[in-house]
Amino acid sequence: MLWDEQNVVLVDTGITGQLAQIRTLLEKKNFSFNKLTHIIITHQDGDHIGSLPELVEARGSEVTILAHEETVPYLTGTVPLIKSKDFAPSVHVHTALKDGDILPLAGGIQVVFTPGHTPDHMSLYHIPSQTLIAGDALNAEDGRLLSFNDEQTLDHTTALESIAKLLELDIKKVITYHGHEVTNQIKESLQNFVDMK
Repeated sequence: MLWDEQNVVLVDTGITGQLAQIRTLLEKKNFSFNKLTHIIITHQDGDHIGSLPELVEARGSEVTILAHEETVPYLTGTVPLIKSKDFAPSVHVHTALKDGDILPLAGGIQVVFTPGHTPDHMSLYHIPSQTLIAGDALNAEDGRLLSFNDEQTLDHTTALESIAKLLELDIKKVITYHGHEVTNQIKESLQNFVDMK
């Protein structure tokens, strides 16, 4: 979650059926569910979009959905999801994002298109805190940054190019979806991944 005085932003929605857990998360951060203003989707995998329809139904027109332009057809039910081959329940995407877009939310969030894990994958760089929300582009273990998961990454060459692109950012913290967050030796680790592949 990211927030400012006017907005509360949720990045991804977990698997299907997590509406109650998301409500609890918001309350733990002292936000009522009615304060949720934006949902940003990093990519179309089921564990990232599963609870999106429930959240949209619960918040109605009060929540704005943002996703990379490559993700939009999956969310609107135009094309099937890559892994399950099922069509996702259609939701309206208010803003289709492009690489390099700066969102005027939570002090500034930069869109970083990082395909490889899936063709539509993007990461988010929170400019004020120099935090990269890497989604599934990177992993971590015991506070150590790891490269992408070979088995779960569809295009290794493109994923590596995406990691190389992250070297352009001044990153103080990386939040990965598998392994939590990393604050040590980020640039060195990224460079090692690029050099070793």
